[in-house]
Amino acid sequence: MKNNLFLLAFLLILISATKPVLGQGKVADEVVAVLGGHPVLWSDVETQYQQARMQGVTGDPAAMRCSIFEDLLLQKLMLYQAETDSLVVSDDQVNSELDRRLRYYIQQFGSQEKLEEFYDKSMVEFKAEMKEPLRQELLAQQEQMKIIENIKVTPSEIKAYFKNLPPDSIPIIPTEYEIGQIVKQPPISAEELVNARSKISSLRDRILKGEKFSTLAILYSEDPGSASKGGELGLFGRGTMYPEFEAAAFNLKKKGDVSEIIKTKAGFHVLQLIERKGDFVNVRHILVIPKVSPLDLQVASQKLDSIANLIHNPADSMSFEKAVKLFSDDPGKVNGGMLQNQETGNTRWDADKLDPKVFFTIDKLKVGETSSSVPYTTDDGTQAYRLLYLKVRTEPHRANLKDDYNQIQEWALSKKKGVAVSKWVSEKSGSAYLRINDRYKDCALKYEWNFK
Repeated sequence: MKNNLFLLAFLLILISATKPVLGQGKVADEVVAVLGGHPVLWSDVETQYQQARMQGVTGDPAAMRCSIFEDLLLQKLMLYQAETDSLVVSDDQVNSELDRRLRYYIQQFGSQEKLEEFYDKSMVEFKAEMKEPLRQELLAQQEQMKIIENIKVTPSEIKAYFKNLPPDSIPIIPTEYEIGQIVKQPPISAEELVNARSKISSLRDRILKGEKFSTLAILYSEDPGSASKGGELGLFGRGTMYPEFEAAAFNLKKKGDVSEIIKTKAGFHVLQLIERKGDFVNVRHILVIPKVSPLDLQVASQKLDSIANLIHNPADSMSFEKAVKLFSDDPGKVNGGMLQNQETGNTRWDADKLDPKVFFTIDKLKVGETSSSVPYTTDDGTQAYRLLYLKVRTEPHRANLKDDYNQIQEWALSKKKGVAVSKWVSEKSGSAYLRINDRYKDCALKYEWNFK
């Protein structure tokens, strides 16, 4: 079942609330359904249809609109039932989520001004218009969780689900990989920390003496995302940057104020205030990153190559798993050093989801082999080296219980949740006033709706 089946797409709310649907002047809207006092508008359906087309989704236009229409009905039914069940979403929850999403869209547009200019609305107007739709969305989410949160599948149900799949409809599983790593991350020397701080201090002094912040950022900042823009980051709110960085940014009072030197996981910074707008702030910054010395990196690389030799030499009986425990500097070594796929929650990777540098390295390995040391940049930007270990490389195949149990479990769970939702719709839609107009009466809907 689609992850967004029950959720209002926030960007689509923005679009439908602030722009004509097709961008060709005002369009006469109409109510195409009412469920429990909550209307579904023609523009709701059309906006999502146009968005799907822009994202490359293809299919019969009438069938796509019918599917979107039913998704919206389901959202309204969940909202109605949430209100009936007296579920509550606090103002703090709504405001926090609203701020988080607006920060995201400001980043997508590049600045608050560009977002406001595109929709011809101020941030205050955005918040006023979006607050109630978002409250309704969060209520619908709560009701959704009530329906499916306790649904699980047993091993026998998983086996039964797979057994009942028609042989020709069992999906093909592409090549997947399981990959481990051993990381050596040399510490940054005290001398290099002193040098980096001295460099940023010198730049700050030059700014305070009148040199232009943006020019020095272009010349010296080591933040590739902002240096070319004179260090400007664009408007952001709280919860976006490193805590120390945010504290310094929001403590600046007047345009042009320059911060003290601050240190984050990324390195040393100095900031200059460009502007503040409500809960958002825009600053320039210069970043100087303390570097691991080339000599220390070379030593780390040599140590890893020695470890690889231990693993490869049968006489040493050093397994990859044992080497991870003994030698790796990676916090993920508690997982046996295996790379975790955040999308799936397991350690299986499709080739197109892997970092190209990782794929280039492991593609040359046989299963059970370990690479020589390769350069690596940690999540916080520190230079390091690592060994990569190819534990599993599957061949493309039709799914089977032995090799693809976790994937089949997800399919079985998704189907069971879908059945629960279908039963819930059949039971609850009869208790809410529900009618649709002729525009959608011929739709082939997948749920059993009790229309008036």
